Amino acid sequence: MDALPLIVITGPTASGKTARAVALARELGAEIISADSRQVYRGMDLGTGKDLDEYGDVPYHLIDICPAGYKYSLFEFLRDYQAAYDNITARGKRVVMCGGTGMYVETVLKGIQLPPVPQNDALRAQLADKSLDELTAILRTMKTLRNNSDIDTPKRAIRAIEICTYYHEHPDLKLATEPHPLTDAVVIGVSIDREARRRRISQRLDQRLEAGMVDEVQRLIQGGVDPDDLIYYGLEYKFVTRYVIGELSWQQMHDQLEIAIHQFAKRQMTWFRGMERRGTPIHWLPYDMPAADFTAAVKALLPL
Repeated sequence: MDALPLIVITGPTASGKTARAVALARELGAEIISADSRQVYRGMDLGTGKDLDEYGDVPYHLIDICPAGYKYSLFEFLRDYQAAYDNITARGKRVVMCGGTGMYVETVLKGIQLPPVPQNDALRAQLADKSLDELTAILRTMKTLRNNSDIDTPKRAIRAIEICTYYHEHPDLKLATEPHPLTDAVVIGVSIDREARRRRISQRLDQRLEAGMVDEVQRLIQGGVDPDDLIYYGLEYKFVTRYVIGELSWQQMHDQLEIAIHQFAKRQMTWFRGMERRGTPIHWLPYDMPAADFTAAVKALLPL
């Protein structure tokens, strides 16, 4: 029996994606695969908005699978997504993918595979003394850079060059990295107007700070996570960590973080609009639609 079409629930931060996905999954007897690049980390709960209580009895995957401080990659996500997807569909269940990391969502929908690439010690030695700017320039000659994840550290830039070099030397593998878009996926975007989004972001930030987001960061640091690794994750962890280590006052942390989250939501929407331009149809449904109506509208879009 063929697997049932993938259902995707996506949208910007604070749009209420998780609650929608959970209600839909419960109605369909489905399981959820998270497409959130930070919810993979254990102990990073408030800052990533896991809202695990919302899932109830609905099974979820790719949450709390890595230690805090680790740098999870797109390759690992695609590997882990496929394993979870195969496990769920082998049991005859539907898959609902939920998350706002546009690169994760789009890469799955494009059907892109990333074969494993072995370490190239000779190439690494050749690149070891180059600056991040020099490495970035090399990488730009090899691929189009749509985001900064490959060039945020020299180590990651060297790895990206290593991967591009391997694919160039093995053209038979390059075919697997070309898009093979899913033809039957149903992609739902949770639409929220700018003012409502801004209001919900600000309210949620205050709620998370009151719930102990600073304590969460302190526990992570006391547990051995390097502050620089937390800052690397950006947004809540960047600004709250800088407050904890004394670089920002409380008010500076709050105000700069609030601005950063608003900017992040705008970037998410830019990515989703880009997905549509690149050929992924997204069915947008209002964030404030009654839950039963939202679920019914999604079910109406599913193939019979």
